[in-house]
Amino acid sequence: MPDVNTYFPDPTRPRPVLPGEYPLWEEALGLVNRDLAATLPDQEPLRLMALPAWDGGDGLDGARGEDLYVTMANGEWQGNCLEASAENRHADAVASVADAVASVADAAQETVSELLWQAWPVCGEHGTGMHPRVTDGEVAWWCSGGRSPREPEHIRAAVGALDTLGRPHRPNRKQRRRER
Repeated sequence: MPDVNTYFPDPTRPRPVLPGEYPLWEEALGLVNRDLAATLPDQEPLRLMALPAWDGGDGLDGARGEDLYVTMANGEWQGNCLEASAENRHADAVASVADAVASVADAAQETVSELLWQAWPVCGEHGTGMHPRVTDGEVAWWCSGGRSPREPEHIRAAVGALDTLGRPHRPNRKQRRRER
């Protein structure tokens, strides 16, 4: 016998977001999933899940009363819902896309890091976790740099472009190991 939720879906349970429902958020998630595939190739793509707005208000979409979450492929997530300001700000299209990418990247980072118990994404140069940062209307992965003043903070790559980076050339690495 089919599950009762097949006929009468539970409105308090999260539901997968259907393609085309939230195009701006889907576009942002596509960029983040490129970075996930480049850095954690064994992980399945992240998804968007909708849940009724916790406060009974309008929620993210203004009509359906839903909040969106970035989840692992199995539907688990960690952290807050996506911020409504990114989807609802239509005055400047470039700013709204950047806001959506920043919000999705931040939510994805929290979900992946907390559920897999590891920093993500990691700077290939310094081995430290990176964070999304909006710079000149674009969202990029920012690294705080190394411990030495010779290793300053830097922008590693745009969100969605981690697959274009090769491993950094570190010519003195073998020599330092031999000296130890």
